[in-house]
Amino acid sequence: MAETKAAQDKASRRKLVALDDDDLAVISAHVQDAAVVAGDILWRQAENRLVIAMRRIDCEDIIAGDCVPRRLISALRFDRVLSCRSRAIDMAASDLPLTLLGIEFYRGKKPGGEVMLLFASGGVLRLEVECLECELADLGPDTLEADPSTLAEPRNLPAGTDI
Repeated sequence: MAETKAAQDKASRRKLVALDDDDLAVISAHVQDAAVVAGDILWRQAENRLVIAMRRIDCEDIIAGDCVPRRLISALRFDRVLSCRSRAIDMAASDLPLTLLGIEFYRGKKPGGEVMLLFASGGVLRLEVECLECELADLGPDTLEADPSTLAEPRNLPAGTDI
């Protein structure tokens, strides 16, 4: 039984890549209502990369008809980011809970543009990108109970996590 559960968890780990606005719409649907903590938004300016750790709802559970879908620990990564700005998000408040509503892409000078990450609080992250390169990677099931008070706990990625 334990082997079956481990096999299911490994099989449910998916990686999605977005290289255009249609691909990004798929990733946006997968991260809708994801729980994010401001301290888990990492702007790595020297690498032109933004990484966000999140607890997202497993869409496969919803499709299967589960009444209480599980959450997955996932990482959302944007590469070739030229600048990152925020509005109405206190990045100094590392324990600030946020709910990601969706992601939009606005074309600029080809192949670049702007990516907008929209949060329920009215907060926005605005990324200027050289071109659209985004990846959503599931790291495994969330082991915390689905308790709203635990959503504000920082969920740093384990050391050495490849994202």
